[in-house]
Amino acid sequence: MTPTAAAAAAVQGADASLVRAADASLVQSVDWLAIAPPTLVAVVGLAVLVADLFVPAARKQLLGWTAIAGLAASLALLVPLRKGDRSTFCLTTDVQACSYTADRFTLVIQLLVLGGALLTALLSLTETKERLPAGEYWFLLLSSAAGAALLPASRDLATLVVALEVASLPAFALVGLRRGDRMSSEAALKFFLSSVTATAVTLLGVSFVYAATGTLHLTEVAQLLHDVPERLDVLAQTGVVLTLVGFAFKTAAVPFHFWVPDTYVGAPLPVAAYLSVVGKAVGFTGLVLVTVVAFPTYADLWGPALAVLAALTMTVGNVAAARQAADRPWSAVRLLAWSSVAQAGYLLVPIAAAAYSSDDQIGATVAYALMYAVVNLGAFAVVALVARTRPRNRVADYRGLYATHPVAALVLGFFLLNLAGLPPGVIGLFAKVTVFSSAVDAGLGWLAVVMGVNVVIGLYYYLRWTAVLFRAPEGEPVLHRVPAPVTTAIALTAVAGVVLSGWPQFALRFAATSLF
Repeated sequence: MTPTAAAAAAVQGADASLVRAADASLVQSVDWLAIAPPTLVAVVGLAVLVADLFVPAARKQLLGWTAIAGLAASLALLVPLRKGDRSTFCLTTDVQACSYTADRFTLVIQLLVLGGALLTALLSLTETKERLPAGEYWFLLLSSAAGAALLPASRDLATLVVALEVASLPAFALVGLRRGDRMSSEAALKFFLSSVTATAVTLLGVSFVYAATGTLHLTEVAQLLHDVPERLDVLAQTGVVLTLVGFAFKTAAVPFHFWVPDTYVGAPLPVAAYLSVVGKAVGFTGLVLVTVVAFPTYADLWGPALAVLAALTMTVGNVAAARQAADRPWSAVRLLAWSSVAQAGYLLVPIAAAAYSSDDQIGATVAYALMYAVVNLGAFAVVALVARTRPRNRVADYRGLYATHPVAALVLGFFLLNLAGLPPGVIGLFAKVTVFSSAVDAGLGWLAVVMGVNVVIGLYYYLRWTAVLFRAPEGEPVLHRVPAPVTTAIALTAVAGVVLSGWPQFALRFAATSLF
């Protein structure tokens, strides 16, 4: 073979190698089992929307039961994913550059999100029968749940933002779905404007990060930010800050919390319950992924910022709730709204601590989120029960609840004690201790002190509400029938709360092991 022919053969071989490499990066091997939970929820949502065109008005309840069945089936699909991490939508054969990963963190958050959506669906059956358009409601709820279930598995910034918006956009409509209600429309508008602002800020931050690194995959962003050129360092830092600000809006961290009280009060009760748990889980999940996975290089930037946000959020939430409890009359839903802001502050503590400690602190946030999801949804379930006869839903309306519905009163008291961190709410107490320990272990003693003071403030309004439940009722107690779906939701959350209090290791083990 002549030198010219050898050179030509080498060029042809190189071209063939490039073609094979290109083919390997373009052809996607989809792991259908990994993406099954959010995919099934989305498919059922579309099926419900189409079925709504043909199902007669008298049988619209079938749409709700179909949605519940779809959510239950998606929860069942999490079981075969426990055996190991699965990744799909990868750029190459390297699993570290994948857009979707079903690891332990993903599965726990998907359990929280889909379980929360299922309980919300149970609370919504009566609402869709009496007040809300069934087809639109179930489609919007399932669409939002599908986006919320996709978000914890997202491992690139583009998928993360898309999942965030798929979870958020239907929620705007859900808040304002009570037609003809001025308060509901105002709540939807406030929620929409704040969320759109957060999305715009997040997208600007993501674009700056991409300009500095040239990639959107979280693991690659983390590697490239470690060696970012000095001329791009300011751009990268600005991108990190703006991205965090966007997610702080979603988590209702102070000072980005102003939309929460009016939105919760104006929204239908099941939607308020959904936003308080699933909506909050979406924001915190995104915050964990961008800080711990994508931006560990700038921990000295986001760590102090999140610590300050945690202190402000828990303090403002608790003080506002205590002030609400001192007013007459005080709204139960508005009190739970301010309580959710305070709880967001506790959830921020381990994320901030992760910037200061080499130990995995994110598990403490996950453990606390599991506790909060169960007891807060349970509290909203009892609130939905009382709202059937007391539409204004003032805390004074709960006076004598033990005389009319003793089980509901005991359950609500148990949930409030969990939120306060008092026995017999063992899981609430242990979750708070876990979060407190994460701050101490990270050397954030001042934040632990602030948390301790706020726990004491929280006792004031949680215990005042609990005491109202067992006071003698004014006048003759009026008994009324409780719908079976509401009873089921209360029972499920009560059982989950009791099991977690009797076996707290189920939730707390996440705080002791690495989730990534």
